[in-house]
Amino acid sequence: MGSEGGGNMFPGVTYPFGVVKLGIDIQPPPGAGDAYSGYHPLGSITGFSMLHESGTGGAPKYGVVSQLPLVGNISNPLLLNLSVPRSAPDEAGVGWYKTRMSHGVMVELAASRHAGIIRYSFPRSSREKNVLVDVSHFLPSTRRIGIGQQYVEGGIEVHDDGHYTGYGVYNGGWNYAADWKIFFCGKFSSPVKVATFEGVDETLESFGTKQKVSGKKRVGALFTFTSPSATSDNQFLRLRKRSLRRRSSWSLMPRQQQEKDSNSTEIIVESRVGVSWISEDKACQFIKDEISNDNDAYETAVQGVRDAWSKDVLSKITTTDTDVQKLRLLYTSLYGMFLLPSDRTDENPGWKSTEPYYDDIFTLWDLFRSHTPLFHILQPKRYSDFIRSLVDTWRFDGWLPDGRSSNYNGRIQGGTNADNILADARVKGVTGVNWEDAYSAMVHDAEDVPPNPNPDPQAPDSSTKQGRGALPDWKEHGYITSRFSRAVSRASEYSLNDFCLSQVAKSMGKLDDHEKYLNRSKGWRNHWDLRMSIYNFTGFLSPLTPDGKFPEIPQNPLDCDSCYWHAPYYQATPFEYSFNAHHDMKTLISLMGGDNRFLSRLNKLFEPHSDPLGSPRFGNTIFDPGNEPSFASPYLFNFVPGNQWRSVATSRYISRTYYNTENRGLPGNSDAGAMQSWNLWSMLGLYPITGTTTFLIGAPQVKDLTIKLGDMKTLEITASGGNEGRGKWFVQKLKVNGKDWNKSWVLWEDVFKDGGRMEFVLGQKKVQWDRDGERPLWGIV
Repeated sequence: MGSEGGGNMFPGVTYPFGVVKLGIDIQPPPGAGDAYSGYHPLGSITGFSMLHESGTGGAPKYGVVSQLPLVGNISNPLLLNLSVPRSAPDEAGVGWYKTRMSHGVMVELAASRHAGIIRYSFPRSSREKNVLVDVSHFLPSTRRIGIGQQYVEGGIEVHDDGHYTGYGVYNGGWNYAADWKIFFCGKFSSPVKVATFEGVDETLESFGTKQKVSGKKRVGALFTFTSPSATSDNQFLRLRKRSLRRRSSWSLMPRQQQEKDSNSTEIIVESRVGVSWISEDKACQFIKDEISNDNDAYETAVQGVRDAWSKDVLSKITTTDTDVQKLRLLYTSLYGMFLLPSDRTDENPGWKSTEPYYDDIFTLWDLFRSHTPLFHILQPKRYSDFIRSLVDTWRFDGWLPDGRSSNYNGRIQGGTNADNILADARVKGVTGVNWEDAYSAMVHDAEDVPPNPNPDPQAPDSSTKQGRGALPDWKEHGYITSRFSRAVSRASEYSLNDFCLSQVAKSMGKLDDHEKYLNRSKGWRNHWDLRMSIYNFTGFLSPLTPDGKFPEIPQNPLDCDSCYWHAPYYQATPFEYSFNAHHDMKTLISLMGGDNRFLSRLNKLFEPHSDPLGSPRFGNTIFDPGNEPSFASPYLFNFVPGNQWRSVATSRYISRTYYNTENRGLPGNSDAGAMQSWNLWSMLGLYPITGTTTFLIGAPQVKDLTIKLGDMKTLEITASGGNEGRGKWFVQKLKVNGKDWNKSWVLWEDVFKDGGRMEFVLGQKKVQWDRDGERPLWGIV
C-alpha cells in the first residue's frame, strides 16, 4: 500500500518501531524520481541495506550497511555500474522479502530488531559467487536541492575467524543532518577469499592486500564463495535441493508463490548482519542475541516479525466484519502507521539517560493532526515513552524536535509541533511524564529564538533545524511579516502552538501563563485580509509586508507561490489554510460571514474544478487529500449544527476514492503513516482535534470494531443498517454508552478514558440528528 505513486512506503522487513529496516535499494532510471525508502518499481538493484525509513520526502535517508550479490570476476568493486536489474517483480509479506536478479541470484530478507539475515541463492555454475560490502553505499538524491546524503568516511576489518566489523560516517538527507556514525558486524558462510578495498571515486588504491582499511576514501570488502561438498557441516553455506528441503520459508507464503522447479540445485549463502549506533561490539552482540544459531534461523526470524506485528499492533483493533477489502485496508493501514519512529532505547550515542529514546521522526508537522492521537490510543505505553523521549531530547539537545533522524533535529516546516503533541498528551491524562520539564520545553519554544549558524539554502532567513525562527515578529507584533519565509503558514501554526501551551498551563495551575498564551493564540486573526476574494467569498489569510501592511495587490486565495520553503504558505493554498484555526472556530465562522457562508465556502473546498492549478488526480479540487494542512477540513461541517451528514459524505468519498491497498493506494506521500492514520479515523468514524479532548463524529465503515485501550479497557463501535453499495452510510441515530446522543462530537472522557460504547444506526437519509444547538470547542478562545 503506497510503495509506488509517491507514497514512498518501505516494503522491506522490520519489527514495529524497529531499528533495522532491511530492504532493497534501487537506482531508478533518469526522471523517475528518488527511491526514498530504497524501493522503486523501476531501475536496477544497487544493494540490500539495513537502515531505511518509510513514507518520507524531501530527500532519501539511510540505505547504509549494504550488500550486493555479484556473479563472475570482479576486478574493480568501486565501479559505479555494478548494479543489477531484476528478472521478476519483487515479492513480500509481513516478515519476509524476496527478489530475483538478472544474473540468476535470488535474495531473501528477514530481520530482528537490530540485525538481519540476507539469504542468497546462487545458481550452481563455475562462475565466481560474490557479495560486495561497500561502506560508501547510501541512498542518493537526484533533486539537487542541497539536502542529499553524502558519504564522509568509513572502515572495515576482516577478522581471523571470518567475521567482519566496521563503521560508516554520513551526513545530509531530508533533515539536513550533520555527520552521523553507524557501526556494523557481519558474518557469512566460510569465505574462500576476502579482499578488502579502498580508493577514490572509481579508482582503486588497494584491493586484497590489507586486512583492515579505513579513512575518508571509499572502503569495503568483496567476499567470494565456492560450492561446498555435499557432506559439508557448515551451517550457513549449503546446497539446497528444493525437493529435499525439510522446512521451507515458502510455507509462510501463498502456495502459488512456491517454487515449481523441484529438480534445481543451488548454492545457498546466508549473511547475518547487526548494526549499532554505539559500537561494533554491540552490533556483533545483537546477532548473537537476536538471531538463532541453527539452520532454521531465517524461518524463525520471519515468524518472530509476524508474531510481533500481530501481538503489538494488528490485534489492537478487532472486528467480526467479513468484508475482505475493508479488512485488508484496515490492517494494512495499521501496519503502515507504525514503521516509524524507530525505538532506539539504549542505542543513543548522544547522551546517557534512563529515559526511552525514539529517532526517525518524520515529522511532527505531518503527524500531530491525526497520527499521534491514534498512536496514543492504540499504543498507550509506547506513546508515553515517545513523549518522554521528546522531553529528554530537549534536556540534552536543547530543543524539542519536529523532525529528527540520525540523532539530529531538523527540518522544521512551520511551528513547534511537539508542543501540540505534548498538550494533547497532557489534556488526555498521559502519565509517567515529567510535566514540569515538558512545560519548560514548551515555554522555551514559545519564547526563545533558535540560533541559525548554518542557514538552510532553501529558507536562510531563520532556523529550519528546530524552534520558532520567526519569533521576533510574532512576539513583537502578533503576526509574521514577509521578511520570514512561510510567514502565513507559520502564523497559523504558531497560533495553535500557543493555544496548546495555554492548555498545558491551565492544567498545571499556571493561570497567568494560560491567559498570556491564549491571547497569543489569536494572532492568526491579524493575517485576515478582507480584500482577498474569490468565488464571491471574501477574507483569507494573507501575507504582510515588512512594515506590517497587507500587499497593495491582494493575494490570490488559490496562489501559494510554490507552496515550498521560501513561499508565504507551505504545502497548501491560502484558501486551505484559512480553515485551520480549529481552536478558534467561533471567530473563524464569524469572519467568514456566519454559518451559511461558512458552509458554502467549505463546500467549495471540495468542489471539482474549483482550482484550475489543482491536481487532476483529485479532480482539480482546492482540497488536497495528499497533504496534511487540510486533514481536518472534511469534518468541519460538524461545527454547524445539523450538518454532520456533510462530514460523513465528504470524508467517506475521500476514503473510498483515494485509499486502497494497491501499490498506488495512497493519495500522497505516506509521511511516516500520517496518511494511513487519516484513513483509519475515517474507518473508525471519528476525527481528533489535537490539543483538546474533542473528537468530531463521522460514521464507521466497518460493522463493528473493538479497540483495545490498555489496562483491560475497550471502546466498542457498532454500525447497524449500513450498506456501502446503496449509500447507507449516514448517521440516523447514535447512542454513546447506552444514552441517546445528539452532539456531533464526543470527548476523551466519554469513550476513551475508561472505555465506552458507540452504537451507530446508519441509513440513506441525511438526517439532521445533531441539531441540539451545541457546538464543539465553541468560544474557548
